Amino acid sequence: MDFGQATPAPSGANIYDVSEADFMAKVIDASQETPVIVDFWAPWCGPCKTLGPALEAAVTAAGGKVKMAKINVDENQGIAGQMRVQSIPTVFAFYQGKPVDGFQGALPKSEIDAFVTKIADLNEEDGGLADAIEAAEAMLAEGELDDALETFTAILEEDPNAVAAFAGLAKCHVAKGDLDAAEAVLNGAPADVATSAAIETVQAQIALAREAENAGPVDELRAKVAADPADMAAKLELATALHGTGDVAGAVDVLLDAVRADRDWNEAAAKTQLFKIFDALAPNDKVALDGRRKLSSILFA
Repeated sequence: MDFGQATPAPSGANIYDVSEADFMAKVIDASQETPVIVDFWAPWCGPCKTLGPALEAAVTAAGGKVKMAKINVDENQGIAGQMRVQSIPTVFAFYQGKPVDGFQGALPKSEIDAFVTKIADLNEEDGGLADAIEAAEAMLAEGELDDALETFTAILEEDPNAVAAFAGLAKCHVAKGDLDAAEAVLNGAPADVATSAAIETVQAQIALAREAENAGPVDELRAKVAADPADMAAKLELATALHGTGDVAGAVDVLLDAVRADRDWNEAAAKTQLFKIFDALAPNDKVALDGRRKLSSILFA
């Protein structure tokens, strides 16, 4: 393994190092105004030494329309684990507090430039679509599902590549309990949209909802776990049932307890289920943030 020289520290207001301590401020909060590209790298990573400078050059050329945060995975294993970074280099793009795109591995300069341009353009005027998406999201959050569905549909008529609208429309169908319709929406998304982080979030929500359809009654499962705290299968089914009722925090607590009891049971099934729940939540969701922190404490204790 090559432990060559570390990448030089970035300079300037638009390119900076980030740690676990300031990830929320410098990535999630900062992306509310300007898109932020997050580069997960390490000093020993050969491809990182090519990708990092190329990204920095493209971000600099964007003239402030996009920022770049660099995270050394050796020094920030917790956040790398929380973001499920399995290999480096890995790049995520955040906008308005949410992951909107990303890729793994090194890319040719032309593709890097195109990626940065695409992310930077998120900050451009869009004829009011961003406001419409925000309004539709608010309708969805307030349970006004028909109005939200109609608004997301209208947005897609204006912009057939609007990732947030595809994700929002699918979430409307999930909230209505029509999982087949939600999957149909995602299946109809263009290829470059279908691989976005927002779409993957909804896919995780659909998968969890499918699982909940087959879970037993919550009270019976609670009694089963209470009678035999070592019954890992019952714990996982209880977590699935709780999530299906909307008790996401309760589901996470049950799964964290299962990881504490036996993290390796059934090929780390409890940890896998936790990541599925985290993937279905927004990165800045309190349940996700608290759950990821507690999981890291258990795994790295």
